[in-house]
Amino acid sequence: MVRAASLVAAVLGGGNLTDAFERLMAAHPAWSDASRGAVRDLAWSTLRDYGRGDVVLDRLLRSPPPTVIHALLLVALRRLRQRPEQAHTVVDQAVQAAAVSMPALKNMVNGVLRNALRQQAQWAQWTQADEEAHHGFPAWWIARVRATAGEGWAAVLASGNERPPMAVRANARRSTPEKVLAELEAAGIAGRRLDHDAILLEHPVAVARLPGFAEGRVSVQDAGAQWAARLLAPQAGERVLDACAAPGGKTAHLLESADIELLALELDPGRAQGIERNLARLGLRAQIKVADCRQLSRWWDGRPFNRILADVPCSASGVVRRHPDIKWLRRETDIVQFAAQQAQILDALWQTLAPGGTMLYVTCSVFDEENAGQIARFCARHADAERLAPCGHPDLKLLPNAEHDGFYYALLRKQA
Repeated sequence: MVRAASLVAAVLGGGNLTDAFERLMAAHPAWSDASRGAVRDLAWSTLRDYGRGDVVLDRLLRSPPPTVIHALLLVALRRLRQRPEQAHTVVDQAVQAAAVSMPALKNMVNGVLRNALRQQAQWAQWTQADEEAHHGFPAWWIARVRATAGEGWAAVLASGNERPPMAVRANARRSTPEKVLAELEAAGIAGRRLDHDAILLEHPVAVARLPGFAEGRVSVQDAGAQWAARLLAPQAGERVLDACAAPGGKTAHLLESADIELLALELDPGRAQGIERNLARLGLRAQIKVADCRQLSRWWDGRPFNRILADVPCSASGVVRRHPDIKWLRRETDIVQFAAQQAQILDALWQTLAPGGTMLYVTCSVFDEENAGQIARFCARHADAERLAPCGHPDLKLLPNAEHDGFYYALLRKQA
């Protein structure tokens, strides 16, 4: 509980959850996989519960507590929901943690949690009466999803609060979906093949358990993300650009699909090294450059690309269940900023696309301003942009569900 609370406190202080988790793991290399998983699960599930802990605390606290105590109380309330039969132990652990971090507030923590337990029958009522607590998202986020997702808006929000599914991809250069499924079955891991050859696991497992992972026969990649290579459909001998490449899953999938000349761009040097490691495990090669894809003079040699993957920075609202800190840290004004950055990227990359070439625009967002609205504005600016119809539709909108995360795809051809 103490370690999970430290991660939640980092997010409440404005920090990135994944970075905080990696620092914590680096500081405790001897922890078992079970211990790492338990800390991760409690921190992630606490942050998915946006508003739900606070709607209880608002009725029990006279004033907002310090961040470290706020985080501790949120984690304790989450654990009390998960393990009501362990109420005495949970309260005792929280009090002990407060005694270490802020001794003067340990009695307050004890009183708040015991008072919360006495009123636990009312938690559901308090949550239902508060829109943010009921859906587990900020009000502005709820409004945007309601406007975008139509009748299914509530299901989209509900999916964002669940544990994400796990899917894998067969490396076409070293295996096949059939062989991967057979290896999974032999290892006692149930899975099924989806229409676009992604393999959805019945239950997530540790990567170390995946047969063939270390040997590069299989990779972990969300089923929704696996549409990218299929839609862009590179052909042998073509020059391809992956403009925002880290962590490299789509880069690798493109290289597995055809013998192409691929340039992968990444702004962050550390994340660029991650691409190199992923490709090395899979036995793949690409040219990798650290550069801002908008600054053409820094990386482009003037030779046009046949195909471009523009997997642009976005709100990540379609993958929030994997990164629950997003709903705590993101602000509605950020969406406008992301949209402006996306427009700059599209306009810059369009200059590098050969006539007759195709560009696949991708986000992991469910917000229209970053998706269909962005593409409509781009086409209005560029008369030579022709919208193609992936899967028979003007675009492919994947809302998060039990099979995949949320993604948006739009395929554009540059008229000759």
